[in-house]
Amino acid sequence: MYAVIKTGGKQYKVSEGDVLNFEKIEGDKGDTVSFDEVLLVSKDEDVKVGTPFVEGAKVVGEIISQIRGPKITVFKMKRRKGYSKKTGHRQDLTNLKIKEIVV
Repeated sequence: MYAVIKTGGKQYKVSEGDVLNFEKIEGDKGDTVSFDEVLLVSKDEDVKVGTPFVEGAKVVGEIISQIRGPKITVFKMKRRKGYSKKTGHRQDLTNLKIKEIVV
């Protein structure tokens, strides 16, 4: 059984027991998070596609930790103009374990 959920402007394919990194979700370690924006649910051969969301479906997960992603270096430069700018970015992430998919 798997589902496709929408969170943080992205779509994720999840199934029970998966451990995934999502964009930061407010909460502490051990808190329960519920996703109501379920786009698709599949159980064996039965597939339910929402318009845009599946009625009454939700995905429940537990926060394992709040982490930060790898550092990304951003370098801008204009040739022959003497302009260069170097910055970095680290995205805040939430490590989440999917507990159950409710249809």
